[in-house]
Amino acid sequence: MKNINLKGVTNQTWVRTIVLAIALIGQLLVILGKRTEAVDIDQWTEYATYAVTAISSVWAWWKNNSFTQKAQEADNILNGGADNE
Repeated sequence: MKNINLKGVTNQTWVRTIVLAIALIGQLLVILGKRTEAVDIDQWTEYATYAVTAISSVWAWWKNNSFTQKAQEADNILNGGADNE
């Protein structure tokens, strides 16, 4: 398992993380509060769409943000940071 390094996470990464969480929570609330009658095929379609959205969003978010020490070091090298020797 990778070690998460929260101290090296950039502000932009935190903002993207918070926006993603708000969007996913908002979408889930819409799905859960939209109907009061029994679940029909349209409701199941919404659940499936939410699941695909959530999984793909979290996957893309994780792959595009540097939470591990190695990823942060690689970003620093890629960006020509001070540690680039």
